[in-house]
Amino acid sequence: MSSDALSRRGILSALAAGAGVMLAREAMAEGLPAAPPPAPVDPGATLGAPAPPMAPRSTFENPGEVKPSGQITGPSHSPIQSFYGSITPTDLQFQRHHAGIPTIDPAQHQLMIHGMVERPTIFSLSEIKRFPPVTRIAFIECSGNGRAAYRAPTPDMTAQKIAGMTSNLEWTGVMLKEVLKEAGIKAGATWMMAEGGDAAHLARSVTLEKVIDEAMLVYAANGEPLRPAHGYPLRLLLPGMEANMSIKWLRRIELRSEPLMSRDETGKYTDPLADGTVRRFSWTVDAHSVITSPSHPDVLEGPGWWPITGIAWSGRGRISKVEVSTDDGKTWVEAELLGPVLPKAHVRFRHQWKWNGQETVLMSRATDETGYVQPTVAEFTKVRGFGTDYHFNFIKAWRVSANGQVFFRPEAEAAP
Repeated sequence: MSSDALSRRGILSALAAGAGVMLAREAMAEGLPAAPPPAPVDPGATLGAPAPPMAPRSTFENPGEVKPSGQITGPSHSPIQSFYGSITPTDLQFQRHHAGIPTIDPAQHQLMIHGMVERPTIFSLSEIKRFPPVTRIAFIECSGNGRAAYRAPTPDMTAQKIAGMTSNLEWTGVMLKEVLKEAGIKAGATWMMAEGGDAAHLARSVTLEKVIDEAMLVYAANGEPLRPAHGYPLRLLLPGMEANMSIKWLRRIELRSEPLMSRDETGKYTDPLADGTVRRFSWTVDAHSVITSPSHPDVLEGPGWWPITGIAWSGRGRISKVEVSTDDGKTWVEAELLGPVLPKAHVRFRHQWKWNGQETVLMSRATDETGYVQPTVAEFTKVRGFGTDYHFNFIKAWRVSANGQVFFRPEAEAAP
């Protein structure tokens, strides 16, 4: 075959592939499942598609969406069952908004630091970026993550639905303490209030002692500027604390001698307990883990060796071990942690399991470096009660049917 014929054939193949991509995109825009375009029998014998301005995912890969549950307010869950490793793809990071996503001009955005400081100061974004940059990997988790799995569990829940309100990213910004030095911290300043620049003006208080060494002013994540849904152009990052503390669209920090007691820390994010009292300022995220594969709607294709994998994290520090049970909690084996194991960051775990084809239940249990152990649902409920509203870090279970189908196993179905 002549080179001209090969070239013509390659061009026609590339055009067909491009048309397939366009059809797939049109189907996605209409909310329909898009079948991938046909692949050539010998990709090495055909001309490839033109280089796009931004590299899309393969048409054969569809990790899913964050699935917003509301237009202006409400959560969006990350498809954690689709990920490898520990870093969350930026466009699939979970979201939680209280008054929509504001449009903010970075050239006009300012951060005011005032209250118990020597020099009340207003910083522009460009001035903040002149401080020494810092990059670290850390997770954020919505304090309501797992609420549906606790309050109204159903067998058809996916890992995304039961635990998808957590993300792990590489954050870049500056240390808050370096900026506070410029303003000068007055004696007696023991609390900090941070406020967002969206229409909700979400405001949270935290003790300086808890955050001074780790708090960051973040302007980038995963190597690019923050996206609007994640706080562009500037957000606070408090590693290890519930995500609402890491205020997005940060516009104001006030140093104080006492908490603000805003609506966001009285009417919200205050946790009712069974005895009529409430948990106040329960900032720290406890050790948590979830098996992401196999999980619903996976189907095991038959007995044999299957990898069990998932993610674990703790706001108290590093995960020291993750144990996996393949017999409904009767016995536990330690899984492999796929490093690096970083403090206050997701870590992926893996365990090779030989399935005998009989119905069983899979679980994971995380322990962090402080010795804290992830509780069972029964242990969690005994301490917190059914009315608790935040920090649902109980052990999640998956029932594997004899035909290989995998379903979420609510505690009501657990063996006594």
